[in-house]
Amino acid sequence: MFSDLRKKWKGMNGAEQMDPATDAEMMSAAEADETATSVDVATVSQAEFEQVKGERDQLIDRMARLQAEFDNARKREAKERADFRDYAVGNAAESFLGVLDNFQLALKSQGSPEQFRTGIELIAKQLDDAVKNLGVVPVETAGQQFDPRTMEALGSVETAEFPDGAVVDEVRKGYRIKERLLRPAMVRVAVNNATKEA
Repeated sequence: MFSDLRKKWKGMNGAEQMDPATDAEMMSAAEADETATSVDVATVSQAEFEQVKGERDQLIDRMARLQAEFDNARKREAKERADFRDYAVGNAAESFLGVLDNFQLALKSQGSPEQFRTGIELIAKQLDDAVKNLGVVPVETAGQQFDPRTMEALGSVETAEFPDGAVVDEVRKGYRIKERLLRPAMVRVAVNNATKEA
């Protein structure tokens, strides 16, 4: 249609003239063409809009599902962690039940003080074994130099028997599990003025 208009336009510039009826006809045809094009554009735009709207709705739906899956995974992980903690505590407590039973038997015993002491020593050994089975080991202090990372000084003792800064006496045992310190050992530390002066 537009190519016809161009030909006619060229003709107008040349020797040929358009007659008014043809001119009006051409104009109405061009307007009809523009209207059809704008209707097509509106139809295409509406179709594109519907397509984009559908894609948006799918993405929103997918995002809502992913959010629900994430919440479910988070809740499942928290439950699994709580179950594991309960299982670990139960497993640890089980190893101490025998020790508790033996303490109750010792309290009911009518034996001599020597027998009572022997029973308590056996219970203490059983308790040590239960703690070792959990991977808890004592912090070594005997004959060691004072280490503030694993020991806590309760006081100092002036002595010539031990080198300066050595552990003289352990008041309370310290414990660790693998590399983690559970509690520091409480110790008394030697102060040897002879080694300080040397």
